[in-house]
Amino acid sequence: MRKIFGFIFLFLISFTNAQQLNCTVQINTDKVATTNAQLFKNMKTSISDFMNKTDWTGENLKQHEKINCSMVIIINSFEDNSFSASIQVQSTRPVFNSTYASPVFNYNDNDFAFRYTEFENLIFNPATFDSNLVSVLSFYSYMILGFDGDTYALYGGTKNFEIAQQILNTAQQSGYKGWNQGDSNQNRFFLVNDMLSGTFEPFRDTQYAYHRQGLDLMSDDVKMAKENVISAINLLSKLYSVRPNAFLTRVFFDAKADEIVSILSGGPTVSLSTMIDTLNRISPLNSSKWATIKI
Repeated sequence: MRKIFGFIFLFLISFTNAQQLNCTVQINTDKVATTNAQLFKNMKTSISDFMNKTDWTGENLKQHEKINCSMVIIINSFEDNSFSASIQVQSTRPVFNSTYASPVFNYNDNDFAFRYTEFENLIFNPATFDSNLVSVLSFYSYMILGFDGDTYALYGGTKNFEIAQQILNTAQQSGYKGWNQGDSNQNRFFLVNDMLSGTFEPFRDTQYAYHRQGLDLMSDDVKMAKENVISAINLLSKLYSVRPNAFLTRVFFDAKADEIVSILSGGPTVSLSTMIDTLNRISPLNSSKWATIKI
Protein backbone atom coordinates (compact mmCIF):
# COMPACT_ATOMS: atom_id res chain seq x y z
CA MET A 1 0.00 0.00 0.00
CA ARG A 2 2.83 2.42 0.83
CA LYS A 3 4.37 1.71 -2.56
CA ILE A 4 1.07 2.56 -4.25
CA PHE A 5 0.75 5.85 -2.37
CA GLY A 6 4.40 6.59 -3.07
CA PHE A 7 3.85 6.02 -6.79
CA ILE A 8 0.78 8.25 -6.81
CA PHE A 9 2.68 10.98 -4.95
CA LEU A 10 5.59 10.86 -7.41
CA PHE A 11 3.16 10.89 -10.32
CA LEU A 12 1.41 13.97 -8.97
CA ILE A 13 4.72 15.75 -8.36
CA SER A 14 5.82 14.95 -11.90
CA PHE A 15 2.51 16.14 -13.32
CA THR A 16 2.64 19.35 -11.28
CA ASN A 17 6.15 20.16 -12.49
CA ALA A 18 5.44 19.38 -16.14
CA GLN A 19 4.41 22.90 -17.01
CA GLN A 20 6.79 25.49 -18.38
CA LEU A 21 5.03 28.84 -18.10
CA ASN A 22 4.24 31.06 -15.15
CA CYS A 23 1.68 33.27 -16.86
CA THR A 24 -0.31 36.11 -15.33
CA VAL A 25 -3.59 36.79 -17.14
CA GLN A 26 -5.66 39.96 -17.06
CA ILE A 27 -9.02 40.54 -18.72
CA ASN A 28 -9.78 44.23 -19.27
CA THR A 29 -13.46 45.07 -19.83
CA ASP A 30 -13.25 48.86 -19.59
CA LYS A 31 -14.47 49.26 -23.18
CA VAL A 32 -17.64 47.24 -22.75
CA ALA A 33 -20.74 47.50 -20.61
CA THR A 34 -21.53 44.27 -18.84
CA THR A 35 -23.63 43.17 -15.91
CA ASN A 36 -21.99 39.74 -15.85
CA ALA A 37 -18.62 40.31 -14.23
CA GLN A 38 -18.49 36.65 -13.24
CA LEU A 39 -18.27 35.65 -16.91
CA PHE A 40 -14.95 37.43 -17.29
CA LYS A 41 -13.65 36.14 -13.96
CA ASN A 42 -14.34 32.62 -15.18
CA MET A 43 -12.73 33.43 -18.53
CA LYS A 44 -9.62 34.63 -16.73
CA THR A 45 -9.50 31.44 -14.65
CA SER A 46 -9.94 29.24 -17.74
CA ILE A 47 -7.17 31.00 -19.64
CA SER A 48 -4.84 31.07 -16.63
CA ASP A 49 -5.33 27.35 -16.06
CA PHE A 50 -4.79 26.63 -19.74
CA MET A 51 -1.57 28.63 -19.91
CA ASN A 52 -0.09 27.39 -16.66
CA LYS A 53 -1.28 23.78 -16.53
CA THR A 54 -0.69 22.71 -20.12
CA ASP A 55 2.50 20.72 -20.66
CA TRP A 56 3.91 22.54 -23.69
CA THR A 57 7.29 20.80 -24.02
CA GLY A 58 7.39 17.76 -21.77
CA GLU A 59 10.16 19.28 -19.63
CA ASN A 60 9.94 19.02 -15.86
CA LEU A 61 10.80 22.41 -14.41
CA LYS A 62 10.98 23.74 -10.90
CA GLN A 63 8.87 26.79 -10.15
CA HIS A 64 11.80 29.22 -10.40
CA GLU A 65 12.78 27.75 -13.78
CA LYS A 66 9.45 28.51 -15.45
CA ILE A 67 9.20 31.40 -17.89
CA ASN A 68 7.52 34.43 -16.36
CA CYS A 69 5.08 35.94 -18.82
CA SER A 70 1.80 37.82 -18.99
CA MET A 71 -1.22 38.24 -21.22
CA VAL A 72 -3.49 41.25 -21.10
CA ILE A 73 -6.71 40.71 -23.06
CA ILE A 74 -8.69 43.86 -23.76
CA ILE A 75 -12.30 43.14 -24.68
CA ASN A 76 -13.49 45.59 -27.34
CA SER A 77 -16.98 44.16 -27.82
CA PHE A 78 -18.97 40.97 -27.34
CA GLU A 79 -22.31 39.46 -28.17
CA ASP A 80 -23.49 36.16 -26.77
CA ASN A 81 -20.40 33.91 -26.95
CA SER A 82 -18.48 35.94 -29.54
CA PHE A 83 -15.75 38.34 -28.43
CA SER A 84 -13.62 40.91 -30.23
CA ALA A 85 -10.40 41.77 -28.40
CA SER A 86 -6.72 42.54 -28.50
CA ILE A 87 -4.01 40.67 -26.63
CA GLN A 88 -0.73 42.02 -25.26
CA VAL A 89 1.84 39.27 -24.70
CA GLN A 90 5.01 39.81 -22.68
CA SER A 91 7.76 37.59 -21.31
CA THR A 92 10.98 38.06 -19.37
CA ARG A 93 14.00 35.96 -18.51
CA PRO A 94 16.34 36.25 -15.53
CA VAL A 95 19.84 37.60 -15.97
CA PHE A 96 22.52 35.34 -14.51
CA ASN A 97 23.73 36.16 -11.00
CA SER A 98 21.23 38.97 -10.54
CA THR A 99 17.65 39.64 -9.48
CA TYR A 100 16.95 41.49 -12.75
CA ALA A 101 14.40 40.14 -15.24
CA SER A 102 15.09 41.23 -18.81
CA PRO A 103 12.14 41.77 -21.18
CA VAL A 104 12.36 39.34 -24.09
CA PHE A 105 9.03 39.41 -25.92
CA ASN A 106 6.53 42.27 -26.00
CA TYR A 107 3.87 42.04 -28.67
CA ASN A 108 0.39 43.44 -29.18
CA ASP A 109 -2.06 41.58 -31.41
CA ASN A 110 -5.21 43.46 -32.37
CA ASP A 111 -6.72 40.60 -34.43
CA PHE A 112 -8.09 38.52 -31.60
CA ALA A 113 -11.67 37.43 -32.19
CA PHE A 114 -12.86 34.30 -30.44
CA ARG A 115 -15.79 32.37 -29.05
CA TYR A 116 -15.95 31.42 -25.40
CA THR A 117 -18.59 29.51 -23.48
CA GLU A 118 -18.46 29.88 -19.72
CA PHE A 119 -16.83 26.95 -17.92
CA GLU A 120 -15.71 25.29 -21.16
CA ASN A 121 -12.50 23.26 -21.01
CA LEU A 122 -9.64 24.63 -23.09
CA ILE A 123 -7.61 21.74 -24.48
CA PHE A 124 -4.58 22.02 -26.74
CA ASN A 125 -4.20 19.76 -29.77
CA PRO A 126 -1.53 20.96 -32.25
CA ALA A 127 -2.96 18.89 -35.09
CA THR A 128 -6.49 20.32 -35.04
CA PHE A 129 -8.23 23.69 -34.91
CA ASP A 130 -10.70 23.54 -32.03
CA SER A 131 -11.18 27.25 -31.40
CA ASN A 132 -9.46 30.52 -32.17
CA LEU A 133 -9.07 31.15 -28.44
CA VAL A 134 -7.08 27.93 -27.96
CA SER A 135 -5.07 28.43 -31.13
CA VAL A 136 -4.03 32.02 -30.34
CA LEU A 137 -3.11 31.19 -26.76
CA SER A 138 -1.16 28.12 -27.87
CA PHE A 139 0.58 30.02 -30.65
CA TYR A 140 1.84 32.68 -28.26
CA SER A 141 2.84 30.06 -25.70
CA TYR A 142 5.23 28.56 -28.23
CA MET A 143 6.42 31.99 -29.38
CA ILE A 144 7.26 32.79 -25.74
CA LEU A 145 9.11 29.48 -25.44
CA GLY A 146 10.90 30.08 -28.73
CA PHE A 147 12.02 33.60 -27.91
CA ASP A 148 13.22 32.43 -24.51
CA GLY A 149 15.12 29.50 -26.00
CA ASP A 150 16.95 31.78 -28.43
CA THR A 151 18.34 33.80 -25.53
CA TYR A 152 20.08 30.76 -24.03
CA ALA A 153 21.36 28.93 -27.10
CA LEU A 154 21.93 30.02 -30.68
CA TYR A 155 18.67 29.18 -32.50
CA GLY A 156 17.62 27.36 -29.34
CA GLY A 157 13.96 28.21 -29.89
CA THR A 158 13.62 26.59 -33.31
CA LYS A 159 11.58 23.55 -32.26
CA ASN A 160 9.08 25.78 -30.47
CA PHE A 161 8.79 28.14 -33.43
CA GLU A 162 8.13 25.12 -35.64
CA ILE A 163 5.21 24.07 -33.42
CA ALA A 164 3.90 27.65 -33.50
CA GLN A 165 4.10 27.49 -37.29
CA GLN A 166 2.17 24.21 -37.25
CA ILE A 167 -0.55 25.88 -35.18
CA LEU A 168 -0.63 28.74 -37.67
CA ASN A 169 -0.89 26.39 -40.67
CA THR A 170 -3.78 24.52 -39.03
CA ALA A 171 -5.61 27.75 -38.16
CA GLN A 172 -5.30 29.38 -41.58
CA GLN A 173 -8.50 27.78 -42.87
CA SER A 174 -10.53 28.96 -39.88
CA GLY A 175 -11.51 32.32 -41.36
CA TYR A 176 -10.19 34.25 -38.37
CA LYS A 177 -7.89 37.21 -39.03
CA GLY A 178 -4.22 37.23 -38.10
CA TRP A 179 -3.23 33.82 -39.46
CA ASN A 180 -2.80 34.66 -43.15
CA GLN A 181 -0.29 36.62 -45.15
CA GLY A 182 -3.00 38.73 -46.77
CA ASP A 183 -4.49 39.94 -43.49
CA SER A 184 -1.63 42.32 -42.65
CA ASN A 185 2.11 42.74 -43.18
CA GLN A 186 2.68 42.50 -39.41
CA ASN A 187 0.75 39.67 -37.83
CA ARG A 188 1.10 36.11 -36.52
CA PHE A 189 1.89 34.80 -39.99
CA PHE A 190 4.91 37.03 -40.43
CA LEU A 191 5.98 36.77 -36.80
CA VAL A 192 6.64 33.04 -36.90
CA ASN A 193 7.61 32.72 -40.56
CA ASP A 194 10.21 35.45 -40.22
CA MET A 195 11.64 33.76 -37.13
CA LEU A 196 12.19 30.59 -39.17
CA SER A 197 13.49 32.34 -42.30
CA GLY A 198 17.21 32.37 -43.02
CA THR A 199 16.88 36.00 -44.06
CA PHE A 200 16.20 36.97 -40.46
CA GLU A 201 18.94 34.94 -38.78
CA PRO A 202 20.74 38.19 -37.77
CA PHE A 203 17.76 38.89 -35.51
CA ARG A 204 18.17 35.55 -33.78
CA ASP A 205 21.94 36.02 -33.63
CA THR A 206 21.25 39.30 -31.84
CA GLN A 207 18.91 37.65 -29.33
CA TYR A 208 21.58 35.15 -28.31
CA ALA A 209 24.53 37.53 -28.26
CA TYR A 210 22.62 40.28 -26.43
CA HIS A 211 21.57 38.01 -23.57
CA ARG A 212 24.24 35.34 -23.21
CA GLN A 213 27.30 37.35 -24.20
CA GLY A 214 25.97 40.65 -22.93
CA LEU A 215 23.53 40.71 -20.04
CA ASP A 216 24.61 37.40 -18.51
CA LEU A 217 28.20 38.67 -18.19
CA MET A 218 27.27 41.87 -16.35
CA SER A 219 28.12 40.39 -12.96
CA ASP A 220 31.63 39.39 -14.15
CA ASP A 221 32.76 42.29 -16.33
CA VAL A 222 30.38 45.20 -16.83
CA LYS A 223 32.45 46.96 -19.48
CA MET A 224 32.91 43.85 -21.61
CA ALA A 225 29.24 42.97 -21.22
CA LYS A 226 28.23 46.47 -22.28
CA GLU A 227 30.49 46.29 -25.32
CA ASN A 228 28.99 42.92 -26.19
CA VAL A 229 25.49 44.39 -25.97
CA ILE A 230 26.59 47.06 -28.44
CA SER A 231 28.08 44.40 -30.74
CA ALA A 232 24.83 42.43 -30.54
CA ILE A 233 22.75 45.45 -31.53
CA ASN A 234 25.13 46.04 -34.42
CA LEU A 235 24.16 42.60 -35.75
CA LEU A 236 20.74 44.08 -36.48
CA SER A 237 22.45 46.39 -38.98
CA LYS A 238 22.98 43.30 -41.15
CA LEU A 239 19.25 42.74 -41.14
CA TYR A 240 18.60 46.43 -41.78
CA SER A 241 20.85 46.37 -44.85
CA VAL A 242 18.71 43.57 -46.32
CA ARG A 243 15.30 44.46 -44.88
CA PRO A 244 15.01 48.08 -43.71
CA ASN A 245 12.16 48.56 -41.25
CA ALA A 246 11.82 44.80 -40.77
CA PHE A 247 8.92 43.65 -38.61
CA LEU A 248 11.24 41.72 -36.27
CA THR A 249 13.43 44.78 -35.74
CA ARG A 250 10.37 46.57 -34.37
CA VAL A 251 9.55 43.54 -32.22
CA PHE A 252 13.06 43.61 -30.76
CA PHE A 253 12.97 47.28 -29.84
CA ASP A 254 9.41 47.10 -28.50
CA ALA A 255 10.88 44.81 -25.84
CA LYS A 256 14.34 46.29 -25.48
CA ALA A 257 14.34 50.05 -26.09
CA ASP A 258 14.06 51.16 -22.45
CA GLU A 259 16.55 48.55 -21.31
CA ILE A 260 19.07 49.64 -23.96
CA VAL A 261 18.80 53.26 -22.82
CA SER A 262 19.48 52.14 -19.25
CA ILE A 263 22.47 49.98 -20.21
CA LEU A 264 24.10 52.56 -22.46
CA SER A 265 23.51 55.43 -20.02
CA GLY A 266 25.18 53.62 -17.13
CA GLY A 267 28.86 53.13 -16.44
CA PRO A 268 31.53 52.22 -17.30
CA THR A 269 32.10 54.64 -20.17
CA VAL A 270 32.39 53.25 -23.70
CA SER A 271 32.29 54.96 -27.09
CA LEU A 272 28.64 55.49 -27.99
CA SER A 273 28.43 58.02 -30.83
CA THR A 274 28.44 55.36 -33.55
CA MET A 275 26.01 53.22 -31.58
CA ILE A 276 23.51 56.06 -31.23
CA ASP A 277 23.74 56.76 -34.97
CA THR A 278 23.03 53.08 -35.58
CA LEU A 279 20.05 53.07 -33.23
CA ASN A 280 18.57 56.15 -34.90
CA ARG A 281 19.01 54.52 -38.31
CA ILE A 282 17.56 51.09 -37.57
CA SER A 283 14.91 52.19 -35.05
CA PRO A 284 13.90 55.79 -35.81
CA LEU A 285 10.57 55.33 -33.99
CA ASN A 286 12.55 55.33 -30.74
CA SER A 287 14.66 58.39 -31.56
CA SER A 288 13.25 60.31 -28.59
CA LYS A 289 14.52 57.54 -26.29
CA TRP A 290 17.93 57.41 -27.94
CA ALA A 291 18.22 61.16 -27.39
CA THR A 292 18.15 60.56 -23.62
CA ILE A 293 21.22 58.31 -23.64
CA LYS A 294 23.99 59.98 -21.73
CA ILE A 295 27.19 59.92 -23.77
